[in-house]
Amino acid sequence: MTSPLYPARLDWSTGLPMSADYGDVYFSRDSGLAETRHVFIDNNNLPQRFAALQNGELFTIGETGFGTGLNFLMAWQCFVADAPAGARLAFVSTEKHPLAPDDMQRALAMWPALAAEAGELLQQYQAMAPGWHRFVLAGGRITLTLLVGDALATLPELDASVDAWFLDGFAPSRNPDMWQPALFEQLARLSKPGATLATFTCAGVVRRGLAEAGFAVEKVPGFGSKREMTRGRLATPASTGWSAPWYARPSLPAHLERSAIVVGAGIAGASIAYSLAVRGWQVTVVDRHPVPANEASGNPQGVLYTKLSPHFTPLTQLILSGYGYSLRTLASCLPQGDDTWRQCGVLQLAHNAEESKRQQGLALAGLPHDILHAVDAEQASQLAGLPITQAGLYFPQGGWLHPPALVRRLLDHPNITVRLATAITELSQNPADHSWVAIGSDGPLAIGGIAVLATANETVQFDPTFYLPVKRIRGQVSVVAATPASNTLKTVLCGEGYISPARNGTHCMGATFKFDTSDTQPCNSEHQENLDMLAQMAPALHQALGGDSLAASQCNGRAALRCTSPDYLPMCGAIVDREAFNDLYAPLGRDASLKLGQDAPEVTGLFVSTAHGSRGMVTAPLCGEVLASLLDKEPAPLPKPIMDAIHPSRFLIRDIIRQKLRERD
Repeated sequence: MTSPLYPARLDWSTGLPMSADYGDVYFSRDSGLAETRHVFIDNNNLPQRFAALQNGELFTIGETGFGTGLNFLMAWQCFVADAPAGARLAFVSTEKHPLAPDDMQRALAMWPALAAEAGELLQQYQAMAPGWHRFVLAGGRITLTLLVGDALATLPELDASVDAWFLDGFAPSRNPDMWQPALFEQLARLSKPGATLATFTCAGVVRRGLAEAGFAVEKVPGFGSKREMTRGRLATPASTGWSAPWYARPSLPAHLERSAIVVGAGIAGASIAYSLAVRGWQVTVVDRHPVPANEASGNPQGVLYTKLSPHFTPLTQLILSGYGYSLRTLASCLPQGDDTWRQCGVLQLAHNAEESKRQQGLALAGLPHDILHAVDAEQASQLAGLPITQAGLYFPQGGWLHPPALVRRLLDHPNITVRLATAITELSQNPADHSWVAIGSDGPLAIGGIAVLATANETVQFDPTFYLPVKRIRGQVSVVAATPASNTLKTVLCGEGYISPARNGTHCMGATFKFDTSDTQPCNSEHQENLDMLAQMAPALHQALGGDSLAASQCNGRAALRCTSPDYLPMCGAIVDREAFNDLYAPLGRDASLKLGQDAPEVTGLFVSTAHGSRGMVTAPLCGEVLASLLDKEPAPLPKPIMDAIHPSRFLIRDIIRQKLRERD
């Protein structure tokens, strides 16, 4: 993020939402719905185009200026009314100044005809950080990808193929910074051949800019008092330029069967299965354990929060998008409760000078107050419900989660079959149709058009993925009985570790970090580490739980092995044939600037989602959307640089460039 981005400032003095910054209304009270239908729906010929879709076909709409979401909700309603039941709609919209949730709710309440769609959107709509935000709506039939930031910064990083454009936003005379040649060039780059567009404006600068970008434009009657508007069609497809083929979207058989084998029933596997299932895929999840979420996803309480860098690194951008997506998933799928999750807020305490400096940078980074804000020790104490001695950051949207509850909920879908206590001895591919077969000791377990490995550290046990550079980190959590004094804790506390408010009479704290071990048996020495961490982070809470009289031997808990990567980003995407990949791109070792054009030699239909580390509840659900979007040719839910940054082949390319190729053990 190059500069702070602020929520929209609305003036309601006339009873209508008006931008205090641009001096323009978002819509007309009397004719907002009719104007949207005339300008955007009818002049893109959407009812007829929706009706002509085939089952399983995707239609993509792009928009500049999300505003109150009115255009999106109208397109959603029209799509459901006119498209066949099996068709899907992807909607991508940019917004530099997103509305606050209260303003959004107030604005959409003016349109009772859209109450059902608005209600579902508002259920997931919270204050949003700059970056990309994925919404899954209408049971998975409709996705919204909201790009929060300047359109001229976000659209160049979008990977999508758009069928129709809604060019909205405030008038060119009031918002000239958006209506630029660079915008029109991006519209052309992202458009399918023959893509259409419509906009309320007939300004010459807009019509000329669109024409220069390759659109055939025409003036047509406007709505109401607006005598004319503009519509157009892409006449001259834009040159897309070169992009790294090793990070290209996967190449799949033309008539791929929409069935999948997902190996692993933790949060990564459950997220992939769910994202595919809601899109109509038939998914079989196979796991060697007798219950889902048996390994690192099985802790009694995990924390929903984001440890960020004020420099907005790729990891920070991924975490912000994943954090928002996980919160939306919980809001739509899993009711809050003592057995599931609580949005109780998270206090991230400044436990040393370095942490204090990082937090000061974040507090000045321009993130919305409802995402995070700085608090002093007195404010932290009021939020926590007991004395806190440090200042920190408060994340109002955060909280704790019982991970197995979310995993079970994601797997509870009619398109998902779960096979537990079933170990895979072989994963093989049929060379005739590229389908995959999972084989156990008693024979075939599942057949799918694709296979996805969500097996954390065990991913390297499969032949095609042996080379992925995963590393194990043991973590142990400690569970202690709550007391009347500790029950006053109202928020999650984080420092060098964390402790959550009581769930079913116990607190969960942790977690330790131990390298170079595969042992998963809990031990008293690590219970003591967690108790010492608590005593330093929150002395009053430590005392409330018994203080020095609370012994490690009184703790319960569990240990598991996190899986992480050398750069601490997850690995999510298509798997390649390592030897063929290294041979094909070997010239990069001599000249890293070469623009090679050959497609990566993929292992057709094999994908991975692993190395989520200690952030699985934040990154794994979004990575499920990443894979589903790649497979169903939807707009990517993350900027292209971040999609590249989590691609499993990134380490192969780095090793080629550095002339450092790994050998198989």
